[in-house]
Order: sequence, then C-alpha cells, then structure tokens
Amino acid sequence: MADDHIRYDILAQDALRGVMRKVLSEVARTGLPGNHHFFITFLTGAPGVRISTRLRERYPEQMTIVLQFQYWDLKVSETGFEVGLSFSDIPEKLEIPFAAVRGFYDPSVNFELEFDVKQTGADEDAGIAAIAPAEEPAVPAPAAAKEPGAGKKDEQDAEPAKSAEVVSLDAFRKK
Repeated sequence: MADDHIRYDILAQDALRGVMRKVLSEVARTGLPGNHHFFITFLTGAPGVRISTRLRERYPEQMTIVLQFQYWDLKVSETGFEVGLSFSDIPEKLEIPFAAVRGFYDPSVNFELEFDVKQTGADEDAGIAAIAPAEEPAVPAPAAAKEPGAGKKDEQDAEPAKSAEVVSLDAFRKK
C-alpha cells in the first residue's frame, strides 16, 4: 500500500470535528431546535480540559455530559467549548477542547460521531470511525445535570439513547 503523505485520516477527523463545532456554535447562538440534544463524551485528563477537582476525582478517565434542558453559558471557540452544568445541585463550569472529545451523539436523529483520542493529546495517528445504526446504547448514563432553578424535567425522563455500531475506516482500506 502506498504511503499516505496527505493524511486523509487526520483531515477527515478535523472535518467531522468541524461539524460538531458548527452545531454547538449554532446552539450557543439560537438554542436547541426541536427535540435535538447532545451526549458529549470527553477524556477528563486530556490537555486543556478544565473541570473541578471534585469532577476529575469522580471521573478520572472520561465523562459524558448531556446538553438538553438545563445548561447555561455555552460558548464555542475554534478549539473547544465551555458550558455551565450542575452536578448534585453544585454548579460547575467545564472547558472542553474539541481534541478531547471522544463522542458526540444526538439521539433525536440517531446521529453520532466517534473519535480516537490519545490520552497524551498528541496529534498523532488519530483515526476517525464511520458510524452505522445499531441497537445497544452508545454512551454510559450521564451524570445528572441541572441548572439551579431550572425546569423540573430530569435527564432520566429523556428518551433512552439509541446507539450506533463503530466501523473503522481501516476495515475499508486495501491492504
């Protein structure tokens, strides 16, 4: 097989992270449309992730947050986003670089992106996964996220998440 000097795998991952960035930017500007909501899984130890010590101790490797009913101050930049959420009635500000995100899932339309993320944060051989619908849940149950004084609907009242089967692009490459 020929050497890939262009690095299509990195270009594809950057493009798909751009989809997530564009969606979050629009939501930050106008709010969530219709029934759309997001499960976002990220590595808590990745470079640039800023969360409280309490959350880092509780989630030492990765964490899944839900942006649906009760979040605030969503701000999106070229390199990441920050958002306010409440965990056990304690408000928290999270700063998450896009490079730390492992998964982005919108169960309202069964759309999922999954990324390989290196714990070291190196811009090495990070591959992208192609997604196809499946039956099993894709993300673990999220931590309860409530804004103080926000609506009474809880995350457990949300529809159960549908999942996707991950198929590596390497499976389609000629060897």
